[in-house]
Amino acid sequence: MSLRFAMLGLLADRPASGYDLLQRFKVSLANVWSATQSQIYTELGKLAEAELIAVSDEGPRGRKEYTITEAGLAELRHWLTETRPKGVVRDETLLRVFFLGVVSQAQAADYLEGIATTSGKGRQELLELEGAVDWDDNDFSRYGRIALEWGERFYAMNEEWAKWAMEQLPED
Repeated sequence: MSLRFAMLGLLADRPASGYDLLQRFKVSLANVWSATQSQIYTELGKLAEAELIAVSDEGPRGRKEYTITEAGLAELRHWLTETRPKGVVRDETLLRVFFLGVVSQAQAADYLEGIATTSGKGRQELLELEGAVDWDDNDFSRYGRIALEWGERFYAMNEEWAKWAMEQLPED
């Protein structure tokens, strides 16, 4: 269901085609909510059928540009202000950490090192993205920057935690 709201949010910023939305997911939402091309086009059909978006322009080769409707904007606002997000209940990474005692210390250390490495790379990618984006004064940039900062801190915390966890392993 959140794909619906991710797309409504992107369209609330400005009209876009399916291809445009795919590109915007890649540069703005990929670390928060990912979507494939087929998911985006399927959801565009559902949103149009529900009259939450409308075709605002048609171009060559069947290209359609979509705009959020007043009903779509109302649904997005309702979702933002009157519903609560579902908290993360399951985390496979931490579930595995909980059971690392059944593998060798070297395997446990490798697993934790993998978390540290992956987190460091993720943070670096976000730092590079931050430098590559032309941040404006509009709401999409402002709140996108705030979300990006969360991602940077999340990755930094995971990297720091994994390094700490490695220090907690008993000596061989």
